[in-house]
Amino acid sequence: MMLFYIFKAFRKIIRIVINPIYTPLAKLLFYLNSAKVGKGLKVAGLLKIDVTRRGKLIIGNNFQINSGNNFNVIGRQQKTIFWVEGDLTIGDNVGISATALICNHKISIGDNVKIGGNTVIYDTDFHNLDPVIRNDKTLDKQTAIKLPVLMKDNVFIGAHTTILKGVTIGKNSIIGACSVVTKNIPANEIWAGNPAKCIKIIK
Repeated sequence: MMLFYIFKAFRKIIRIVINPIYTPLAKLLFYLNSAKVGKGLKVAGLLKIDVTRRGKLIIGNNFQINSGNNFNVIGRQQKTIFWVEGDLTIGDNVGISATALICNHKISIGDNVKIGGNTVIYDTDFHNLDPVIRNDKTLDKQTAIKLPVLMKDNVFIGAHTTILKGVTIGKNSIIGACSVVTKNIPANEIWAGNPAKCIKIIK
């Protein structure tokens, strides 16, 4: 029993010591990547941030991030990833967990959006659909289709969802867990499935 209490105390001490460093470290990483971040940033866990010379990352106020194995533990945890070669903008009061934002062209996230754990958002196919072109690495990357992803205010994305290129998700809409979003979603609707379909209108 004594060992149990020692373990609990040790774990708590580690959290007290380590947890406060995550937000300052994230601020430094965003700064080094020339990202503009508003006030009230709160980060739990380590991030992976890579903004290229062509990339642009703008984040609003009160952005909250859970990242990695020890925060918002719901399974299939990963680091939160920002890979930006296009324009990525995130509004105010947004919360994400273990999310991968892969922006080759344009991703825009509105205000008061919640994105569940292990969600991935892609604005590109990454590769050409033609197998001949795909065998040429340079041409493959240059010709991959890229279309913007737009997420309006008050959207809620369930955990383990995949959102693909060219999708607009309307204001107040909800995406069920483990969905694959391949087409535009109007405002005030609940969608789920693979591919995601409308299952309910929000009154």
